[in-house]
Amino acid sequence: MKPDTNNHSVFMLHYHLIMYIKYRNEVMDDTISNRLKEIFVKITPAYNIMLEEWNHDVDHVHILVRGQPNTEISKFINAYKSASSRIIKKEFPEKRKSLWKEMFWSQSFCLLTTDKATVDIIKQYIQSQGKKDGKQSN
Repeated sequence: MKPDTNNHSVFMLHYHLIMYIKYRNEVMDDTISNRLKEIFVKITPAYNIMLEEWNHDVDHVHILVRGQPNTEISKFINAYKSASSRIIKKEFPEKRKSLWKEMFWSQSFCLLTTDKATVDIIKQYIQSQGKKDGKQSN
């Protein structure tokens, strides 16, 4: 059977992205996470990426996105990290003292691809991040 080329979801990949604060410094809270998410959503259309799930802990974020197989995900990540770092340091200057040499993101990140069978499991995992006894840790 020939794949339906009109159904673009057939050709979409799910990516689980984990990005860390430099030296895992504990600077993330709900306000910063929400602002980072807004920046993320603003940049994604230029890269044909769609946000599906977002959550954070005090030193990292977990993100589930969907994109075309030819999406230049590493270029997107670099553009996002650069823009978001600059914006967060400008809008939250009090966080600068908690950063190492004012670097917000670590150069490292974890990027995993997954198929539909595990997407729901990953969504549940991301939703549980930063929670202790069912409450978000700050």
